[in-house]
Amino acid sequence: MQETRILVIGGYGFFGRRLVERLSLQSDLHIIVAGRSGAAAESLVGKLRPAATSQLSFAVVDAMHQAFASEFKKLNVAVVVNASGPFQGEDYRVAGACIAAGAHYIDLADGREFVAGIGTLNSAALKAGVLVTSGASSVPALSSAVADHLVKGLQSVKTIDVGISPGNRTERGLSTVRGILSYCGKELPTSAGKPLVGWLNSYRHSYPDPVGSRLHSPCDVPDLALLPARYAGHPEVRFGAGLELEFLHRGMNLMAWMARHGQVKNWSAHAQWLKRAADLVQTWGTDAGAMHVAVSGIAPEGRTVSREWQLVATHGDGPYVPTLAASALVRKLHLGGPALAGAMPCVGLLTLEDFAREMQGLKITTSETAQ
Repeated sequence: MQETRILVIGGYGFFGRRLVERLSLQSDLHIIVAGRSGAAAESLVGKLRPAATSQLSFAVVDAMHQAFASEFKKLNVAVVVNASGPFQGEDYRVAGACIAAGAHYIDLADGREFVAGIGTLNSAALKAGVLVTSGASSVPALSSAVADHLVKGLQSVKTIDVGISPGNRTERGLSTVRGILSYCGKELPTSAGKPLVGWLNSYRHSYPDPVGSRLHSPCDVPDLALLPARYAGHPEVRFGAGLELEFLHRGMNLMAWMARHGQVKNWSAHAQWLKRAADLVQTWGTDAGAMHVAVSGIAPEGRTVSREWQLVATHGDGPYVPTLAASALVRKLHLGGPALAGAMPCVGLLTLEDFAREMQGLKITTSETAQ
């Protein structure tokens, strides 16, 4: 099979290096690890090359530089994966450059406005015959694939509840911390008419062992905008995230209260020192994280049905979960099959079976219950 050239921007970052690791185990790819630091990119390539089944190289790429579009074309790649978040407040210059060069574009964004707005590039992407998709991450790619699976056979859907809780010992990326803090204390969209504020107030969810009960608080994700209109019944959608250590979680609740009352304008401006403070207790807790998607709806015979899917990741493998969708999409684009073109959020492009394939070799298990 002909080799497919893949450029991973931010390829040595928190999620990027895990994605590159997974891609390097696929066959017939040429993966180019890219970012501002050639030394960091070269170091990762050297580390992964002995076990890789695909070719690895590196390039110095600054996606925010005005010369990016012209420099990018010289790399002659078929697919670009942008893992260089956070994406909150960013524009679509990288995706636009991909369209101009005739390359597919995938990103790991979880910012609601960024992901939901990618459709503005649809006409250009269709004309170029390329796929441009945003949100190839835990949300909305994986969460929507699970929801699609759980709602099968239902006449209408009443509620969708999604939650994620990483283990405290799991490494934290600065861009992820910035993204989370950007909506701490900010009002969130809701399909239920009830006011929601990022990280204000908490509720509990129980996961299988070894995770157990974790606190969750409201967070801003694309699912809030994308899922209500996707299913019959226009369901109420809730998304929560939780920190394993309760005193850290309650600290986020307090920070949200302070922002809500005008004492802090934007917590993301303080991301660096807040991450350093949280890292002081990173040896506490566990390396086990979890995710859930629960739906309730009406079956054709009129009875109410509840179904839940849960994922548990141990041995520190939780941060691989946000990379699975991009890995699956690269595999699809490389292998061919039905043509994928147009610009859209990463919803409906992948199935649970696609994700199961990408989970192979990782300490990740899933389960389902229904009542």
